[in-house]
Order: sequence, then structure tokens, then C-alpha cells
Amino acid sequence: MTDAVGASTPFEPVSMKLRETDPQAFAQALGDSFQRYGFGVVADHGLDQTVIDTALEKARAFFAMSDAEKRSYHIAGGGGQRGYIPFGQEIAKGFDAIDLKEFWHIGRELPPGHPYSDVMPPNVDVDKIANWHQASYAMYDALDALGGQILASIATYLGIEENWFADTVRDGNSVLRLLHYPAQTEPPPEGSVRAAEHGDINVITLLLGAEEGGLEVKDRDGTWLPINPPPNCIVVNMGDMLERLTNNYLPSTLHRVVNPKPERARFARYSTPFFLHFRPDFLIETLDSCISDDTPNAYPEPITANDFLMQRLREINLI
Repeated sequence: MTDAVGASTPFEPVSMKLRETDPQAFAQALGDSFQRYGFGVVADHGLDQTVIDTALEKARAFFAMSDAEKRSYHIAGGGGQRGYIPFGQEIAKGFDAIDLKEFWHIGRELPPGHPYSDVMPPNVDVDKIANWHQASYAMYDALDALGGQILASIATYLGIEENWFADTVRDGNSVLRLLHYPAQTEPPPEGSVRAAEHGDINVITLLLGAEEGGLEVKDRDGTWLPINPPPNCIVVNMGDMLERLTNNYLPSTLHRVVNPKPERARFARYSTPFFLHFRPDFLIETLDSCISDDTPNAYPEPITANDFLMQRLREINLI
């Protein structure tokens, strides 16, 4: 497929304004980037900057708390699904060295008695920070809505009904991660980087905060390509669930966050990936349109989204 975004700048932003005027062109331009790299950059995303700034302000306040205070919000045995995940706990699949990060997880609010309550736990509030949940969940809602629009364009690109994904992600087990990579005032442990190379578990990821250098994508030839989008853009990448659904047509590309250059080592890095998930009981079964004589089904055994998630969480040391 032709690289629609150009060889010299493979992650040139595609504007959401194009989606309003020519949805097919938007789907084609962004979809081509997804198909070629597993990543794309969206400009003019329409998110309320006040919502973003307020959530980041609360996140910075939380990560500035003492280690003991932060750890009081860690849920032992919770699989990292909600609340605080301490520095050095997550390890990328296939690696021994810890990632140099700490983070907080916010999930979907469910009404009492909801059938997914057994696998989607309640959120944790930070009682020491005013309006913590209100601020963080406003960001969750905004990214959830934007993710639905991106999925509709992906459906268009795949040649299936535009609203095909709507039911698959309704009440989905999506997670907003408030992520802190501390400043590196001393040399990091040997082998450890801010985030070792990995693929995302979920359907798609929407990432704010990639303006600060460090995010790199592994190209097909093994070359690492940096992504440093302009301000007011959002990075979108494919996850393992979508790769499986599309029989590898939309690849879940390995990516990493490398340690900062010496001149940036004294600066912390904050980002807010939103991991958009299918509903837990959705059966991930390869789309018929992505199977052919030339591309036989690489995933003949269907698996529910929740079973797939649990399998992967064990692999990255969270359960």
C-alpha cells in the first residue's frame, strides 16, 4: 500500500477537520499510516484544553507526594487495574529490567449491579487532592468519545459498516493511565529505560504528552523511528486486540520510551495514554474480510477480550 503520509515525515498529522469535510479521505490517510506503521498522529483533536490541563495538574500534584503517601493508594493483588502502580513494578514482556515509571489507572464507572462489575473494579479516589476524580474522569470521558470517532474511521478504512465497533466497545474495559517518568538525576539501572519495547494489549491507544522526546516506534526493518508531534496533537496506535481482529493487517507495532538525553535528564516526563478496550465478553474473532487465500487466519481460536487481557497482564508482571 502506498505510504500516504510521506517517507520523510512518516507521522505527519492528519487533521480531524478533514474528517468533518471528507470522512473517506481522513479514514484513508490515517488508515494508511496505521496499516504501514501501526501509528498515526491526529491534529485538531477537539479536546477541551482546560480538561487536559486540569487533569495533568492533579497528576503532577499526586506524583509529587511522598512515596509512602502514594503507596497508600496501591491495591495489592488488583492487577494494576485501578489506583496507583508504584515505580519499578511494571516489566515489559520478554524483559528482566524494570521500566522507570510510575502511574495511576482510572477505569470506566459502572452503575451498581452492572454485569461487568466482577471484572471492572471501582475507581480509587485521592482524598488528599480536591476534585481528583472529577478532573481525571472528565479526561477519561473526552478520550473515550474521541476514541469512538477514530474507531468509526478505522471501520471505514476496513470497508465494514461505520458503526461496527460501537457495540464492541460499549461499556468497554478502557483505562486512562496518568503516567510519570521521574527526572533522572543519577544514571539509571543498567538495562532499564523509561519503557522498554512493547506492544499495547488493547484495541487502540490515544496518547497525549508525546511532545517531550523519547517515544520511538520500531519499523519493519528494525529501525527506530522517533515520534515528536507538534503541540495540540494526539498519537494513536494499534493494540494487540485490533491486530488479532484484523489478522495482522493493522499491526500492533513495538514501541518504547528511551531515557532522555543528558540535557533533558533533569526533567520529568508526563503523558496520558488512554487504552481503549473491547467490552470484557466480546469475542475477538478474525474479521472475514481480513482472511484470504493469500492471508490465512493466523488466529483460528477466538478468545474473549477479558481472557486476552488477563493473559497479557500476567506476562507483564501486573498479576
